[in-house]
Amino acid sequence: MSQILLKNLDLLDVQAGVLKTGHQVLVKDGLFAEVSDGAIKAAGAEVVDLGGRTLMPGLIDCHAHVTSTKVKRGNWAAIGMLPSLVTATASKRMLGMLMRGFTTVRDAAGADLGHKQAVEQGLFVGPRLFVSGRGLSQTGGHGDLRSRADLTVPCPCNFGGVSRIADGVDAVRRVARDEIRLGADQIKVMASGGVSSPADPIDFLQYSMDELKAIVDEASRSHTYVLAHTYTADAVKRCVEAGIRSIEHGNFIDADTAKMMAKAGAYFVPTLITYRKLVDEGHQFGLQDHALEKAKEVLAVGTRSLEIAKAAGVKMAFGTDLVGELQPHQSQEFEVRAEVLSPAEIIQSATLIGAEVVRMEGKLGVIAPGALADALVVDGNPLDDLGLMQDQGAHLPAIMKDGAWVKNDLDG
Repeated sequence: MSQILLKNLDLLDVQAGVLKTGHQVLVKDGLFAEVSDGAIKAAGAEVVDLGGRTLMPGLIDCHAHVTSTKVKRGNWAAIGMLPSLVTATASKRMLGMLMRGFTTVRDAAGADLGHKQAVEQGLFVGPRLFVSGRGLSQTGGHGDLRSRADLTVPCPCNFGGVSRIADGVDAVRRVARDEIRLGADQIKVMASGGVSSPADPIDFLQYSMDELKAIVDEASRSHTYVLAHTYTADAVKRCVEAGIRSIEHGNFIDADTAKMMAKAGAYFVPTLITYRKLVDEGHQFGLQDHALEKAKEVLAVGTRSLEIAKAAGVKMAFGTDLVGELQPHQSQEFEVRAEVLSPAEIIQSATLIGAEVVRMEGKLGVIAPGALADALVVDGNPLDDLGLMQDQGAHLPAIMKDGAWVKNDLDG
């Protein structure tokens, strides 16, 4: 029975959005066993003095692509690459995410059950994964990577390990069932045009309502849910009407759409840092001109979606969607959101609300008895300085996942 007693710490209460001084926390068998503002008795426990530093829950990124290897390929990691090389690269990407404090990641297409099991079995060191397998796309949709000059018939099974083509109610039911069979934690659907795909403008509405509702039905009957790649207000409205639970990107939402999302209880996962970095650095890594122009179009609306969603009371989770070489900028999403939201609201998006999205409320994103022991030790108070989340984890001397240290420089 392993026990670690953490003492001499300030506890970041993410629910209240305040820092509480003079606390102790007992970790036992991978869980938080006790949290107290007084002394905890734990005979035989390993005692770790945090030296007055802040203890906060591990972070959750609800929109990442751990198998994305190159900006040149966009999200579509495996085009022209052997799966073994993609997976080896993913192991390095996942380690980087964990060292930045992201102890949990919802992969939004690309990672599969094997990647998740590799982390669980200790073969890779990385965040806890919730995987989507391959995203569902209509012919000519965001997951169809053929150019306008490509006359080949698309494979109905696979595009680079990230997407698969399915048209019609029967077909989308079949592939949704297959992704669930393959171990997907949730189903990803491409419901509008995208930045990286070559033949679909951002304002294209993808999949019929019957198809969207069929995908939601398959997911719900398997006790899971659907997340949707969308950009425009019209695309978001269709997704909410179809019963889709998690709206990704959504840069062009309007006030009416946001109110609709709030009423339906749909979650919003903006991914703003990716457009800034695609515009700033994408070209040097081989981003194609069509993708660069669309990234500029999306970037032009800035943080407007955050303002609209906040005003409507929509729950927003933290997401980044960075691809390939841009993934080290993951933590800069904190800085982008700080243009509109308070530090407490941003931290809640990356803890409490993220836990709700992955359906682990009370188990992730909190330091409380019975929760999984994922925690960050921070050299300061993030409520006063979100810069402590930057610099590739330099201000995080210790990181705990499942009650074990994955980084511990407290004695250094």
